[in-house]
Amino acid sequence: MSKMFPRISRRRALRSATVGAVALGLLLWWLLPLSEGPPNGTIVFSTGAPRGVYQEYAERLRAELAQDMPGLRVKLLDSAGSQENVQRVATGKADFTIAAADAVDTYRLEHREGAGRLRGVARLYDDYVQLIVPRDSKINSVADLRHKRVATGLPDSGVRLIADRVLRAAGIDPHKDIIPVASGIEHGPNRLAEGKFDAFFWSGGLPTKGLVGLAGRSAFKFIPISGDLVAKLHSGGEAARYYRATNMPESAYPSVQHGSSVPTIAVSNLLVTRKDVDPRLTEWVTRTVINSRDDIGAHVHSAQLVDLRTAIYTDPLPLQEGARRYYRSVKP
Repeated sequence: MSKMFPRISRRRALRSATVGAVALGLLLWWLLPLSEGPPNGTIVFSTGAPRGVYQEYAERLRAELAQDMPGLRVKLLDSAGSQENVQRVATGKADFTIAAADAVDTYRLEHREGAGRLRGVARLYDDYVQLIVPRDSKINSVADLRHKRVATGLPDSGVRLIADRVLRAAGIDPHKDIIPVASGIEHGPNRLAEGKFDAFFWSGGLPTKGLVGLAGRSAFKFIPISGDLVAKLHSGGEAARYYRATNMPESAYPSVQHGSSVPTIAVSNLLVTRKDVDPRLTEWVTRTVINSRDDIGAHVHSAQLVDLRTAIYTDPLPLQEGARRYYRSVKP
């Protein structure tokens, strides 16, 4: 004897079909979010000092975003550098920024306002610490900076954070053992050439436009930062783990380096946003960052190092939901 099945009414069948269609639509929206029209509105991007790589990269990225999202207005906001950039995004004064990983981690470890809302979008490229002195200077090591006039960057810059740590690792108190000068990449190189101070710290991508002109006149030389100093830096706290010993390649400033690399330290830069920024917007921004690498890299050498395989590593920050969606969509 055959088993009887209950009859399904036409209305119930139509209702089930409708629910199924809605569910399928939601699934397709999740899998293909970029099929929607591009986001519009206005966002604020905190950059850096004029003549610095942060600002140059942001200007090029704004042009690329305009092509992908014509209805999106990107307002660029100059800053002192990484420390100010992190603070602006964390407190809602900016929506996106670039900041060095050590500055991000320092802000997080100090439990400063909004730190828990910070999220990563992409790992971009490395900054190299560049310590320069006049070409005829008798300064040949970090230890020789004692009692000298040293430009250690602007107060809220990533340069200031790194310079102070490098000096302490060399046994120099940055507040007592040198004459500190607050000067950044916009004016620092020329003031060094004019004899306004004895040494200048900079941390940025290679080459930095603010140093290229001075390098063309061979008006300075680089001071090496040894691997021993890096080891001492690592013993100074959690944020220092983002510093790695490396060599500045001889191709960075060939007229100054004359075929020689320079021992120094590097730290990765992150594209940073907040948890509450629209994930769909962040997804589109992430896609543009990855896809525009070659176009931006043709003008900003550092941008050539942006790579899909490493972009997802935004330690110490978790990925923002929109960035995560993008990386999932392109995962092989």
